[in-house]
Amino acid sequence: MAYNSRTTQYRGGQQQHRQQKKESETDAFLRLPDKVIAGCINDIGIPFTMADLLKPNPQQVQMVFEWFAELFMNTTQETVEPAMLAAAEDIAGDQADIFPPDTRNLMGFLVSLRKLMLQCGVHDFTFTDITRPTYDRIAKIFSYLINFVRFRESQTSAIDAHFNKSEDTKMRIETLYAENQELEQRLEEMKRQQKEMDGVVREKTSRNDELKTRLLELRRDQERVAETFERVKGEKARKQTLLEEKTEKLLKSRQECEKLRPYVSQSPESLQSALTELSDNLAHDKSQVDGMERRMRALQTSMNTFTVVNNEVQSSIKLLEDILVELQKEDDQESKGIKNREALAERGNTVREVAHTEKLLQTQLARWQERIEALRKSSREKAEQAQARMEELHSVQKQLREERAEKQREMERRRIRIEQTEKKMADLKETIEDEIHRAHDEYLKMESHIKLYTTEIEKCL
Repeated sequence: MAYNSRTTQYRGGQQQHRQQKKESETDAFLRLPDKVIAGCINDIGIPFTMADLLKPNPQQVQMVFEWFAELFMNTTQETVEPAMLAAAEDIAGDQADIFPPDTRNLMGFLVSLRKLMLQCGVHDFTFTDITRPTYDRIAKIFSYLINFVRFRESQTSAIDAHFNKSEDTKMRIETLYAENQELEQRLEEMKRQQKEMDGVVREKTSRNDELKTRLLELRRDQERVAETFERVKGEKARKQTLLEEKTEKLLKSRQECEKLRPYVSQSPESLQSALTELSDNLAHDKSQVDGMERRMRALQTSMNTFTVVNNEVQSSIKLLEDILVELQKEDDQESKGIKNREALAERGNTVREVAHTEKLLQTQLARWQERIEALRKSSREKAEQAQARMEELHSVQKQLREERAEKQREMERRRIRIEQTEKKMADLKETIEDEIHRAHDEYLKMESHIKLYTTEIEKCL
């Protein structure tokens, strides 16, 4: 068991060593020179020197971090202040002042900044990196941030394209939402108008029913009055004919009396009796005439009454015509109400279509978001692959550098050997040339001696 534990510790140590070695190689690959880091920070408008990098100032480092956070996430200590104040009030209530505003805002800013650091590849970012920064940590973090900015600038076209698509989709959603709200308001207004129209229609319908009932009663009264009028009119004609007959008979009787008057006896008794009879007849005729006159006056009164009733009937007919016009208007209003209901139904269908379109657009937005996430994932995978490829290339480059250094050393040795050989050859050439010159001089001397010897021999011979 002790052996197994030691083996496990050894393997864990090896894995940790390999991981640290890999991280150190990645840091060495991504880490930028101090001069480049200081120049990039100066380019963004914050005064920064290599001395500031060697001895970092917390306030200056916070300014740099805040600039990067505002660039990538649109977040500063001022933007997180309302949320942190609300959180402090939720936690401490009325005693929210126990949390200093600067510390509170800095902690909220740290949360947002840590998300940015995770995206940049810095997984061990802590609060100490802001409050007590060191050279190694700040150089590493700034190098990762600058590399992330460069990578983002290299992918600006793709980012802008997806951002523009998302903005267009967002604007389309906002437009459709505004149209939906407007249509809902119009729908509510039309429903309210429909309710008002329903109340008016019910009122008009009840009034129409009452007017129909009243019209039927007036029609029955008109029929009764017309029947009475016709009956009275016939009675009047009959009575008038009877009066004319009685008048004609009276005139004939008077004419006959005038004709018979000369032939009547002049005895007082007979005259008295005739006078009495005539008085009775006259009284009877007078009573009949008075009765006929009263009847005529009654008939005249009935005629006047019938005229008034006829006028009332005419006014009733006119009222009925007005009622018919009102009924026609009510029918028109009802047809308009039906049309409004149909229009409301069409608007409802339009609203449903808009809602369906909104759902489709939301689905498309979700798809685009999924595609964006997939693209981000693929870009991260490609970045990881590129990073792995860069690591491989870095290792290959390191190997090539070692091979190049070895070859340069070998070439240097060969160059030294060649120079030494050339120097030896030059020395040997000089030596040979000196020997040739000496041999030539010896040859000339020998030739002169031979010539002299030959001359002396010839002289001797």
